[in-house]
Amino acid sequence: MGLRERITADTKEAMKAKESARLSTLRLISAAIKDREIAARSEGGDESGLSDADLTAILSKMVKQRQESAKAYEEGGRLELAEREQDEIKVIQTYLPRQLTDEEARAAIDKVIAELGADSIRDMGRVMAELRNRHAGQMDFGAVGPLVKDRLMA
Repeated sequence: MGLRERITADTKEAMKAKESARLSTLRLISAAIKDREIAARSEGGDESGLSDADLTAILSKMVKQRQESAKAYEEGGRLELAEREQDEIKVIQTYLPRQLTDEEARAAIDKVIAELGADSIRDMGRVMAELRNRHAGQMDFGAVGPLVKDRLMA
C-alpha cells in the first residue's frame, strides 16, 4: 500500500473512530497533497501524480512548518496552540520514514563523501544532492549541512 492509500485509509478510520484532532490533521495532509498536484499540473508536469518521495517531501515540509509555529507559540506564551502543533507533528511523522540518529547520519555522510571522492568544500553540493537522493525524509538537511561542511574542511 502506497503512502497516499495509507493516508486515505487512515482518514476513513479516523472518521469512523470520531478522532477529530487526527482527522483534522489528515485532512490538512490531503489538502497539501492536492495543492501540490494542482501546482504540478499547471507547471506542465506529468499527469501520473506524485510519487511517494514527493509526498515525503510535502510531509517533511509540513513538520518543519509546525515546528516553527510551535516555537513561535511557546515564545508568545500560547502553550495550548503550541501543544496542538506538536500533536499535528506526531500524526504527520507517522507517515515519514524513521529519522536517522546522529551516528547514522554521520556514517551516511562519510559513506557518500568516500563514494564520491569529495575532498573539498567545492564538492558540498554534490554530497548534499546525493544525501537527499538516498535519505529523503530521514535527515534534517538544515542540520546535516554544517556536518558535511565540517567534514569536507577537515
